[in-house]
Formats: sequence, structure tokens, C-alpha cells
Amino acid sequence: MKPGSVILLIFGTILSLLGFSLALAGATTAVVNAQGDDGYLTSPARSFSVQSYALTSPRMGPIEIQDVPANIGSLRLRAASTSAQDVFIGVAPQADVDRYLAGVNHTELRSLRVSPFRAVYRDIPGSGAPAAPGDQDFWASAAEGPGTQQIDWDLTSGNWAIVVMNADASPGVSVALQAGVRFGFLGPLAVGLLLLGLFILLIGLVLTVLGAIGLGRGTSPAARPGPAPGVSVGAAIPAGPAVGGPPGVAAAPAYPGDRTFPARLTGTLDEGLSRWLWLVKWILIFPHVVVLLFLWFGFFVSTIVAGFAILFTGRYPRSLFHYNVGVLRWSWRVSFYAYSALGTDRYPPFSLASSDAYPADLQVDYPERLSNGLVLVKWWLLAIPHLLIVAAFTGSATTWRYAEGAWVSNSVPSLIGVLVLIAAVILLFTGRYRRSLFDLILGIDRWIFRVAVYTSLFRDEYPPFRLDQGGGDAHAPAAVTPAAPAEPPAVAPASTS
Repeated sequence: MKPGSVILLIFGTILSLLGFSLALAGATTAVVNAQGDDGYLTSPARSFSVQSYALTSPRMGPIEIQDVPANIGSLRLRAASTSAQDVFIGVAPQADVDRYLAGVNHTELRSLRVSPFRAVYRDIPGSGAPAAPGDQDFWASAAEGPGTQQIDWDLTSGNWAIVVMNADASPGVSVALQAGVRFGFLGPLAVGLLLLGLFILLIGLVLTVLGAIGLGRGTSPAARPGPAPGVSVGAAIPAGPAVGGPPGVAAAPAYPGDRTFPARLTGTLDEGLSRWLWLVKWILIFPHVVVLLFLWFGFFVSTIVAGFAILFTGRYPRSLFHYNVGVLRWSWRVSFYAYSALGTDRYPPFSLASSDAYPADLQVDYPERLSNGLVLVKWWLLAIPHLLIVAAFTGSATTWRYAEGAWVSNSVPSLIGVLVLIAAVILLFTGRYRRSLFDLILGIDRWIFRVAVYTSLFRDEYPPFRLDQGGGDAHAPAAVTPAAPAEPPAVAPASTS
């Protein structure tokens, strides 16, 4: 692989994920800022009831609102009496509240539990009776009267306290409280995060596509010359070259009645497999998993770009095609080594290119022309029957049932996972991999990857509903065979008179 293209792909992936996260954070902040009452994020109303003269907010202690810029935000408090008393609510400096309630029995709210709601109080004893709260002049913001009372207070530096009382300063406070907050910086912050995120995302996507193009060019097979004189291609007309196909092999086009699918997955079962190595392969494939995370992100982005190219031009960009096929090939090799087949103990190569040296390979014929409109529906709508089957093969399907007043989900067991586990256990105790079981597993893998080829927009040919078992693709195209040279026409001898 080209180092420059790898670097572009890695940095493009990182920048794309960073940009997407920032843009998502900006969009979420904008939505949150637009919610609520006049931009306030408001909590549900909760009931509080104490027998003392006043209910106060928790003491700030060392967590004081200090060194905060002016107009950083606003606090909205609503109090509705749940008794026959008029209610008072106010905000004042903590020191003034302490002097006002000195020697007065009052209650301090210590903590709140949201779900389930539970308030924890601390009762502060006293024998005195307070003066009417509305007669005090130290309140930064206050409201009193019947029904629901509301105050809006701009957050400022200092140590503040919130006090809720009966308006006539009588004991026994019973109210429903609701709090809301509005931050003035959320709007500009949301716009800034959104624009910065989109800019970084755009740069990341461009770098990702450029990296994929570079890797695809490095993976492209060499162009094959046409048939030499005296070489026949059988009864079929050859299609485009197979990705990574050996010289002299023609890919048969899909004519009506032709059972050849233009994607060929192969896997050769190695002899003498280790009895226990499969127990640790999940650790051994970790480097491949890390690399494939970046490759599959490039695959995802490249497939979207290719989809638009097919929609408007009817052609799949060659470099992106070779890159994406290479990612599928790499994934198949790792799967064949690991828990989709356990067919070999040879470590998969870190390569996108096709090679006869490794016992697992995937080849897809490049399409010279694709349907413009089919690209919009084949990857989801037309593929639904196959996707349901693949979900059963891979265990990604989930069933739901309604029981005891709630919906309960049940995952469908992975068929291929169960088969590979059976093969692994047999291998562990006997040292042999049953050929019939291997052929069945490879048939399921072949079905899965054919659907992946179709849904990844590589081809327009619909995958067959067929379990082609065995390590070799039974419907691979036939090799080009030399035709017998034509005999020269007989020349009659000249007659003499």
C-alpha cells in the first residue's frame, strides 16, 4: 500500500469523525437552546413541603459563582403554593439571608434525586419568628402573591441563596417549584461548533476519498490484452477484467439463463490446522481490526461518492471500485482466518490486492456500465429478501414479543457462528476439520459476500438464492483456451498438358 495514501486515509478518517462530532454537538446545542419557554431549559415542577418558616437552597460552600462574566445567563424560578397561603420566592446574597433567618427555624435543601424524585432536607432549629419577607430590601429579585409566582434573575458573581416562604412569614411551607436556565452563549456556541464541525468534516471527507483513490490505484490489476490471434474464448463474449484475476481468464457476462455471478469468493482449507490456535485468534486479529476500522470508514465514504457517480454517469469510478473490493477482500481473508471459517492458520496479509499465495480470495468483475436509477433502490429495497437471510446467517436479526406489559427482544442465534463453533470443537478434540462442514460454512460465507457485493453497488446482477458450497466457486468463469490452428486450404497441383 502507498504510504501517502494510507496517511491521507487515516487523517481523513480522524478529521471526519472529529468534524462530525463537533457538528453534531453544535446541532444538539442549537436544538436544546431553541427548546423550552423563551429559551429557558425548564425542569418539571416538583412538590416541596416543610414545617418550618422557610425553605432555602443548598449552601454553595466552596462552589461559589464568582469570576463569572456579566449576563452569562439567566435563572427562572416559579413557585406555586399547594396550600391556601400566598407564596413568596426571592434570590438574595447568602450573607443577607443568613442574617434574616438567624435564630429562625428554617429548612435547607441538601440534595435532590431525580428518578425517583426524593428531596433531602436539613432542619435548622430556632425560636424566633421572621419578619415578612416582602418587607426586606436586600432581594436581588423577588415575587409574592397568590397562585404561581415567577422571578427571572441574571446570573452574576457572588454567593447567592434562594428562599421560598409564605408571604405572611407563617410556618408550614408547601409549594411546587420549577427551575429554568438560559445561557446567553449557547446560540453563538452552537453556530460556531456547527460551522467548525462542517468545515473539518468536509476536509476529512476529501482526504478520505483521496486516500481511497490512491490505494485503489495501487490495487488496480494490470490491464490485460485482448485475445491473441488463434485464441478463442469459447461460446461466450468476454466481459471486463476480473479484479485481481489471473491472466488468460475471461469473466463471462450474465446472459439470460447464465448462472455465473460476477463475484467469486474462494477459500482453501489448509491441512494440519492447530487444535488450539482458534482459541486466541480473537487476540491475534486485533491489528487487522484496527486497520479495518479506517478502511471501512473509507469504504463507507467511497461508496456514497460512487453512488452519486453512478446516479449521474452510470459508471463506478475505477480507483474507488478497486479500493472497495480490496476492503471486502481484506475482510474476507481476516474472516477466513478467524471466526467465519477458521480455514487457515496462516496470518492474513496487510494488503488490498489479490494474491494466489493466500488460501482465501475475493474477485469482482468491473462493470463497464451500471443502471443510473437502480442505485437508488438496490442496496436496501431490492436486497430485503437477501438481507433477511443474511441476518439469520449472521445472527443480526432480533425478534420482539409483548409480555407482561412490556416489549421483550430475543436475538436469533447466528447460524454460521454455531457451525464454526462446532467445527472448532471437533478440531480441538480430533485435530481434523470435517470437509462437509467446511463446505457448508464456505457456502454461507459466499452467500453473505455476494449480497455485500450487490448492496455495495459493485454490480447490477441480482445475487442468486443459491448455497454454492465448497472452497472453490463452482460457477467461476472458464479459462481462455487456445483454439486449434486452422489448416491451410489444399492447393490443387497445376496440370500439365
